[in-house]
Amino acid sequence: MSLWPWAAGAALVALPALRELRRAPRGRRLREEAPGDFAALPGGRTHYTWLGPERGPVAVCVHGLTTPSYVWLGLARKLVAMGFRVLIYDLPGRGYSDAPRGLQTPGMFATQLDGLLAQEGVEGDITLIGYSMGGMIAALWAAKNVHRLRQLILLAPAGMGITLDAKTRWARDWPLVGDWVFHMLYPGAAARALRAQEAEPSSVEGIVDRQRAEMGRRGYVRSVLSSLRGTLRRSSEAAQRNLSAAGVPVLAIWGREDPVVPLSAMGQLSQWNRTVRQVVVDGAGHGLPYTHTDSVAAAIRAHWIAPGP
Repeated sequence: MSLWPWAAGAALVALPALRELRRAPRGRRLREEAPGDFAALPGGRTHYTWLGPERGPVAVCVHGLTTPSYVWLGLARKLVAMGFRVLIYDLPGRGYSDAPRGLQTPGMFATQLDGLLAQEGVEGDITLIGYSMGGMIAALWAAKNVHRLRQLILLAPAGMGITLDAKTRWARDWPLVGDWVFHMLYPGAAARALRAQEAEPSSVEGIVDRQRAEMGRRGYVRSVLSSLRGTLRRSSEAAQRNLSAAGVPVLAIWGREDPVVPLSAMGQLSQWNRTVRQVVVDGAGHGLPYTHTDSVAAAIRAHWIAPGP
């Protein structure tokens, strides 16, 4: 009996692992490239950067599923001009942060944020800003820490439903086989999406090349799938109702042409949180914090709750 079919089958099964081995490890060499600093937290090293003055109201920015903390660089300059001291950081498996194994749940993200804030001595009066999946992470964290917030700002937030293609939904919902499918198909799909973004304006220099670099780092693809399964299947309804009841000021900013978080989510959010203030940016898609930075900054400036005397 020929062993060829078995060998071919084993090679096919091993393809995702072989691809992963060819990607750059998240070791000392990668960390030496990083701007900012690292926090040694229970879930691994977290990369973070402070921008702006040493004193002033603190704005903490939580990025989304696939684009690390550099997504904030353009908007951060606007926030600094408003007087904010801005903290940006990389979620696990993105940017320069470690990529621990395990399901990436809201609890895991909350533990990371708690640990980083504790290390940096940030206790309260926080303006928390979340983009896409980061909007969901921020809302869930805020609902459990209402006493620490000045305000919550959400940019194209998840938690009210997102649009996924059929293959991604299938891979998300089926363990093992879904892992193989996602690891084999996602890099190509991401590369095509990035080519389509090359013509878009951006306040973050080289953002498409930065995103391509993510695909070459170990743990990134696995982390994206883990977040799809552990966080993005959930709803932020309970969190939004709690925020409304607690009187936390919430501003939500949406892209009118967003293909990922549809504008219908705006109506859903208003049902859960009657006090939310909402702004729609015309012509913006899902990348509105870096493609329509001026409009986002203007909306924040118009609704910003300034520190008291």
